Amino acid sequence: MLPISFEFFPTKTPEGAANQRDVRKALYAKKPEFCSVTFGAGGSTQVGTFSMTQEILDEGVCAASHFSCVGATKASVRDQLVTLKTMGVKRLVALRGDLPSGYGAGGEFHYAIDLVTFIRAEFGEDFHIEVAAYPEVHPQARNAQADLQAFVDKVNAGAHSAITQYFFNTDAYFRFVDDVYKMGIDVPVVPGIMPITNSAQLMRFSDMCGAEIPRWIRLRLQGFGDDAASIKAFGHDVIVDMVDQLKNGGVPGMHFYTMNKSAPVLAICDEVGL
Repeated sequence: MLPISFEFFPTKTPEGAANQRDVRKALYAKKPEFCSVTFGAGGSTQVGTFSMTQEILDEGVCAASHFSCVGATKASVRDQLVTLKTMGVKRLVALRGDLPSGYGAGGEFHYAIDLVTFIRAEFGEDFHIEVAAYPEVHPQARNAQADLQAFVDKVNAGAHSAITQYFFNTDAYFRFVDDVYKMGIDVPVVPGIMPITNSAQLMRFSDMCGAEIPRWIRLRLQGFGDDAASIKAFGHDVIVDMVDQLKNGGVPGMHFYTMNKSAPVLAICDEVGL
């Protein structure tokens, strides 16, 4: 059975937290390998991240805390990692992260490789470290080759596996995996899957993170206007087709960006037999 995992983000209200518990319960039926919880830089959502991570652990599921380091000190990162270790967290998604508006520069970590190196030096093999991969090139990379090298360096620093930014072009994923394999990297690179349920939200996210929406998909979504049912039906078919291609291509797993919703992910998993 192909391993699958789910990402959630911390909620800000009691109602949101209750709703998310229902979402998680529904998705646990798919027996995920782990569930990850996103993390805010500069302390913005770290409390929420740790709290939700603890809830997932208490529900009997492996929880992976996202952990971003930009602007942080070694002392603060060490303390937070000790907290996670004490909680029983055994998996981290190690990221550079983005500085909150007005936070300013500084800190002792500038890139994700700095965090991976620090975790390995301080905690050895206590954590399974996931890092991010960008099949369509990180939006701030100097060029594509530099981005590939940055990924290779993160793995060589001690990462066990990687999760990709979401994409809608499987060729980009398979080319990325081939390229890093030729550079000596053979850790699992798990594709990140983003269900298409809201075209305005998707385009906004994609513009921010550099994920490419193929022209034909963008135009079809724009053509549906405010017809939410048609957007969801079209989006479902697009992602099901993509997931089938990835499965047939022998991917090591699937990581779903749930957006704290269960129905779209469950529908995709059910149709493709995950």
